[in-house]
Amino acid sequence: MIEEILKSLVIIFSAIVLHEYAHGWTADKLGDPTARMAGRLTLNPIKHIDPIGSILIPGILLTLSMLGHGSVLFGWAKPVPVNFARLQNPRRDMVLVSMAGPAINVAIALVCSGLLRLNPGLEHGYYLEVAIFVNLLLAIFNMIPIPPLDGSRLVMGFLPRRLAVLYGRLEPYGILIVFICLYFGLFSAVVLPLVKIASTALGVSHL
Repeated sequence: MIEEILKSLVIIFSAIVLHEYAHGWTADKLGDPTARMAGRLTLNPIKHIDPIGSILIPGILLTLSMLGHGSVLFGWAKPVPVNFARLQNPRRDMVLVSMAGPAINVAIALVCSGLLRLNPGLEHGYYLEVAIFVNLLLAIFNMIPIPPLDGSRLVMGFLPRRLAVLYGRLEPYGILIVFICLYFGLFSAVVLPLVKIASTALGVSHL
């Protein structure tokens, strides 16, 4: 049981690190070297650790899971710094940089799904299913259109500039808004069902 949970934690953190790396790599290619200059354009997990999102929250959820409460293991890394003003086309490239994170998670889920379908009796198939679920969870959760989640950047890219500025002012309160929404059931009512539907479509059957 403990080994299974620890392996799941490794999968979760790998998905988060790749998500953040994709943001920084895309920004770098589009003209903003901020992440590279800060030493964050790396797959070294230590560089991406956030004390709360990478240690405290996953630790609490891990403890609850071990106590039999069935908690979904989740967390986040320290956001990769991006200076949107330095991008070649700030309004367009902001969307591309933001979508890079969810896109890499979806790509990983598709690769794991392909491996499952090619090897249906694979010994460690369960962990491929965990990887599919976790990566889809991270992608779909981040598409919630609340600043600073990635979905909000997509909305900003299509809003008229004046409305985009007003919308962006929610960012200092965004995490609080997200936790309030989660408290009132947004996660269980919207995000989790979407993740389950997408996971099932990609071959997950044991989670």
